[in-house]
Amino acid sequence: MTHRLNLLLWSWILFVPAISFAEEPSVKLKAGDRIVFLGDSITQGGAGPNGYVTMIRQALEKKHADLKIEVIGAGISGNKVPDLQRRVDKDVIAKKPTIVFIYIGINDVWHGEKDPAKGTMPEAFVAGLKEVIGKCRDAGATVVLCTPSVIGEKLDGANSLDAKLDQYSDLSRKLAKELKLPLCDLRMAFLGHIKAHNKDNAEKGILTSDRVHLNQAGNQFVADTMLKTLDSK
Repeated sequence: MTHRLNLLLWSWILFVPAISFAEEPSVKLKAGDRIVFLGDSITQGGAGPNGYVTMIRQALEKKHADLKIEVIGAGISGNKVPDLQRRVDKDVIAKKPTIVFIYIGINDVWHGEKDPAKGTMPEAFVAGLKEVIGKCRDAGATVVLCTPSVIGEKLDGANSLDAKLDQYSDLSRKLAKELKLPLCDLRMAFLGHIKAHNKDNAEKGILTSDRVHLNQAGNQFVADTMLKTLDSK
């Protein structure tokens, strides 16, 4: 019975219209905005020539050259929420951002797969995010909180850490609602895209190169999804 309910839940999640992850309040862009992308190796790679941070910079330069928006990558490989707590002052606040995207949670889940002590417990995950978000907001920045994406691209909850990623994504969703933050629900967006495009039920190769890190399509997908939270009207 439980298995049947889980399958029904996954079916509902994966068939939710893609627009649902973009229904959170938009962030109004203005002249001189400085956007910092805080995260782990996915964001560190995102600042590379073909990464999502670079793609966002190029898109904003093309569409809003008059606004002179600055885009800064602040990702470090292996980071979890406690690492962000330790470096937010130096790597984010010191840059004087007006907007901060926080894309974290993969390592908090993944590193604890075999040894929970190496991951981040749910309570510490939420408390740490609150601290990082609070510091950014106190510095005058608008924070966009992202849910963690995927560790494996198989369908219907078949990846070993799907349930835990769903749990941590829910923590981020609830925190965004509690703090009235714009939410970029990458988890939901990824699941919907993979459901539509992973006909062979592959564990990687749709949006990731190795189950976690983004390939070219994945970087473009994240860039497009994040750009939907930014509104310059």
